[in-house]
Amino acid sequence: MAKLFVVEQDDGATRFPFMRGILTRSLQDAGLSFEDAYAVSAEVRKLFEETTEVTTAQLRSAVLECVAQFGTAVVHRYQHPAAPPGTIVIRDAYDHTSLFSREQHRRVLESSGLSDEESNNVTTSIFRHLMEKELEEVPARQLGFLTYRYIRFSLGAEAAQRYSALVNYFQDQRPIVLLIGGAPGTGKSAVATEIAQRLAIVRIQSTDLLREVMRVMLPERLLPVLHRSSYDAWIALPGETDEDPVSDTRLVAGYQAQAELLSVPCEAVIGRSLRESASLILEGVHVQPGMADKVPTGQDVIVIPIMLAALNPEKLRARFRGRGERTVYRRADRYLDNFDSIWRLQSHLLSEADRRQIPIIVNENRQQVVREIMAIIMRALLDRLTAKPTEVFI
Repeated sequence: MAKLFVVEQDDGATRFPFMRGILTRSLQDAGLSFEDAYAVSAEVRKLFEETTEVTTAQLRSAVLECVAQFGTAVVHRYQHPAAPPGTIVIRDAYDHTSLFSREQHRRVLESSGLSDEESNNVTTSIFRHLMEKELEEVPARQLGFLTYRYIRFSLGAEAAQRYSALVNYFQDQRPIVLLIGGAPGTGKSAVATEIAQRLAIVRIQSTDLLREVMRVMLPERLLPVLHRSSYDAWIALPGETDEDPVSDTRLVAGYQAQAELLSVPCEAVIGRSLRESASLILEGVHVQPGMADKVPTGQDVIVIPIMLAALNPEKLRARFRGRGERTVYRRADRYLDNFDSIWRLQSHLLSEADRRQIPIIVNENRQQVVREIMAIIMRALLDRLTAKPTEVFI
């Protein structure tokens, strides 16, 4: 059966392939079961098996003919698709449309620093107001300004200013480079993922992954320190290795030797993001406290270093055991066997972070950690960005 193309009726030039999956979905929206919708799509395709091109009008006529057997109600719903009750369409400045999502709206408010209860109350009030006005479509700018005004009058100017600063970030896309460091087991990856969702950041880079790529490219005989873990990289350093326990100086030297090797791809990742004005979260044990100094100066970028910590040794051991149970390849025993080295490596990282006045956040509750980091980010946005209440993000 030859490939079938659909020609747009209005201009006669736009062509796109006929896709059964899309037609099946449209028929499901009209009220057919998946089985019936798929059968109709197959029947329509068979009607044009001897041709390679059909107009949108011809295709629509064939679909209506095939769905007539299911009654006039289905035919009407297919001809006049309606949005579900309570649906509000948001149109942005670029004429793109999307459905108003209360969950997304509420999460943006939470990200700006409102509590769960405050965010829920604001979103509920905004949605109720739009429904009472019987609005089916709202400009994004109007929705954002309405939200700003509601926050200002109900929660105060400071809360409204934070929301406005976050709006400005989403609108202007001035990039943020968030550097999340910490010893193994401090929850860097999980926290980075949550922050990325809050700020719609699509670029998350783990230094562990960069290390794996470098290991493939550079064999162990050339760079043995690269092929060790961060907490036992000292074994690959020249000199005696029979210290028991290894000295803090040698332990840190091994870590730094490996981290310096990783700084090259890390700087490349950061540089690529800056050239494309894209926000980035770089996380990993190799994100040293001094990495923020390596971000090119003069860039229109907000650099925010964070150091995560686990200050309860028993909880950190439990976290390693849980990691081993959830993911087989990340065996808990290798972390537990080297726990003393990991703990001493963390002491070094925290001391350096404290010396450089980098925020240290104790990770005992992920949601609390996310709130603390978002508060730091919001302060940076307020310091660096000009609030524009009429610029809208939803």
